[in-house]
This record gives sequence, C-alpha cells and structure tokens, in this order.
Amino acid sequence: MSLPILPTLSTMFIALSAITVAIGWIQIKQRKIEQHKKTMLLAGVFALSFFIIYVSRTLFIGNTAFGGPENIKLYYTIFLIFHICLATTGAVFGIVSIVSGLKNNLIRHRKIGPYTSVIWFFTAITGIAVYLLLYVFYKGGPTTSVFKAILGS
Repeated sequence: MSLPILPTLSTMFIALSAITVAIGWIQIKQRKIEQHKKTMLLAGVFALSFFIIYVSRTLFIGNTAFGGPENIKLYYTIFLIFHICLATTGAVFGIVSIVSGLKNNLIRHRKIGPYTSVIWFFTAITGIAVYLLLYVFYKGGPTTSVFKAILGS
C-alpha cells in the first residue's frame, strides 16, 4: 500500500502535537514550568506545521474526497464536519492558551489550558481517524475542491 506523502506528513504532525501536549500536561502537573513552556511551544510548532501542509495542499492540489462505500458516506461526512469544528475550536483555544501563557496571563492560561488540551486530544484522534478512513481503510476518492471533498459533488 502506498500512502500519499502530504496527508501522511500532516497527520504525523497532528499526532506529534497531541503527544507533546500530553507531555506538557504532565510537566505542568509536576511544576516543571520551563519544560512545560518549551514543550507546549513545540506542540504549537507541530500543529502549525500540520496547518501549513494542509492549507498548501488544499490551495495547490485540492482535497481527497471520501472513496469508501456509499452507504457510510453520510456517517463519514458527519464525522468529518465534527472533526473540522473540533479542529477550528482547538486552534482558537490553542492560540489563546499559548498567547496567554507567553504573556504571563496565568489566570486565563490556567482556566482554558485544560479545556484546550482535551479539545486538542479529540481533534488529533478524529483527525487520525479521518486519515485512516481516507487513505488506509478505503481507497481515497478523487482530488477535488475542499467543499466538494467535504459535502460531495
């Protein structure tokens, strides 16, 4: 089985971001503040790397439509929209968490950081599931515009 390079790379970056967020969570529980800061910034770099690859691929190549059986396409589409909503929410929370941490606004950072982490874990899990459904469990469909890939033709 030959896997497409850009989706595979971007999915690896999302997995790495979730792993580093988990490590950062452990570090802050252990009061290792400087390590936590560096780890969470690395998680942000991994997430940004995913985003750059995803947007570049979307703009210059297109998105892969679901190529699985027609009878589960509706379920896949609902799952994909749920993932997109999670990812968008996670990105906003992630930016606010990083900025509030860097600005030492610890009241806000401590308040939303745990929510951000949980949202990001679910984003990563659902993102990996989307990747598996598009490229591993089923053969990817045609490359098309983002809206056609999400909603069908």
